[in-house]
Amino acid sequence: MKQSLFPAIRIYLFFTILLGLAYPYLMTGISQVVFAKQASGEFLSRGGQLIGAKLIGQKFEKPEYFWPRPSAVDYNPLPSGGTNLGPTSADLKKAVDERRVKMKAANPDSVGEPPQDLLFASASGLDPQISVVAAEYQAPRIAKARKLPQEKVGDIIKQNTESRQLGILGEVFVNVLTLNLALDHAQGIDTAPVLLPVATPSATATPGPTESHTS
Repeated sequence: MKQSLFPAIRIYLFFTILLGLAYPYLMTGISQVVFAKQASGEFLSRGGQLIGAKLIGQKFEKPEYFWPRPSAVDYNPLPSGGTNLGPTSADLKKAVDERRVKMKAANPDSVGEPPQDLLFASASGLDPQISVVAAEYQAPRIAKARKLPQEKVGDIIKQNTESRQLGILGEVFVNVLTLNLALDHAQGIDTAPVLLPVATPSATATPGPTESHTS
């Protein structure tokens, strides 16, 4: 018995229009109305110059700025991801040991071991936040580099600490980019120089010790 292809074609066209066009446009429209800032990426400017997005981590390695979590993709948003190295991986141990040495050398006045989110990369490699503990660990270095009282740096961390969503979801954290902007603002730096060194290819890879896409 012959079967017509027209029902299949009609269904194909219907779902293509519904799920390929109508649904994405509807969700985009709703997000632009309900979550306008977040849907647009929460771009941040200073002195008329775009300097980053609040939702995307970027590299900071100057001593006067807070450093973000490591990134397996060198903070490149196009191939975002982790290394997928497991907890028994020798490569992961080597990478974490190298980060620990680098972090302790950069923060000689800090007490104790570097927090975990300064040693382990996140699943995306683009996390824009660090824990409050990770920020406080870096405070002595920043206070020294900027010739500021450490209490002042601590106050800036507190002022930029973001609480859990609805009081229960997620963790307490600080956004690295907004924190660094607050540091500059506190010292009257409101023009827009380049905040970061030129990115160089590297294989570094944040909260929670994880290197996988599924963490």
